[in-house]
Amino acid sequence: MILIVDSGSTKCDWIAVDNNGNQLLEKMRTKGLNPAILPVKKLKKTIKKNKELIAISDQVTNIYFYGAGCGTDKPKELLKGVLEKLFKKAAVEVQEDTMAAVYATINSPTEAAVVCILGTGSNCSYYDGKIEHKRVKSLGYSIMDDASGNYYGRQLIRDYYFNNMPEDVKIAFETKFNVDDDYIKYNLYKQPNPNAYLASFAEFMFLHKDSAYIINLIKTGIRLFATTMIMQFKEEIKTVPVHFAGSIAFFSKPEIEQVAQEMGFKVGNIERRPIEGLVAFHTGKS
Repeated sequence: MILIVDSGSTKCDWIAVDNNGNQLLEKMRTKGLNPAILPVKKLKKTIKKNKELIAISDQVTNIYFYGAGCGTDKPKELLKGVLEKLFKKAAVEVQEDTMAAVYATINSPTEAAVVCILGTGSNCSYYDGKIEHKRVKSLGYSIMDDASGNYYGRQLIRDYYFNNMPEDVKIAFETKFNVDDDYIKYNLYKQPNPNAYLASFAEFMFLHKDSAYIINLIKTGIRLFATTMIMQFKEEIKTVPVHFAGSIAFFSKPEIEQVAQEMGFKVGNIERRPIEGLVAFHTGKS
């Protein structure tokens, strides 16, 4: 049995397939497993909470894990160790979520493209048809992650508190969320996964896209991401498409296309969840 896993900081999808690519169980979900943020104890607890996963742990021969926070060696090895302890018979491979986005969005295994993630976090890389190339090392949600869910959550909270929201949007925002300052600070500074907490506010934008304020907010974030990340590959985007993966990208498609026209790059595929593309990639390889 092969487990193929796609994890952001908010949620993590698990699919069990056989060597021929046949799905063996319904897709399973846990909370996100970001080893750059969560300690070993929390990672183990999150996996163990899913009884279906633990029930099949002795049957798993391979795990292909793609996740946020797996871009550097230390967190990658930390998570690999957790998985090896829980799935004792499995050979485990851990890669960054950018490669999941590559495999899920390219039209053929050798297609060159710039590939972006806009989900809870954000990232961007160039895939030359064989190898992934990066020009920026991510420092995570508090400094980078432009146009991500946590970026937009932060902007919404700031605009609410700085009185920069239109009155009708402000009323809708405080109706939907607990905006008590102590509650927000508790979640940001005392609870695990503050990036996922911030990202939980982002859905609000897509429920209120009739507001010019919201449209401008979305476009501002995408322009910033394009400037800081996509334009790292200004020569490559002259000849290759820019693909996107992630929920923020999926629901911001019109705004992404408008910014692309402004800034001179071609939008390719936009996939909400990479997991299906990962299954096709790995079962085709096996």
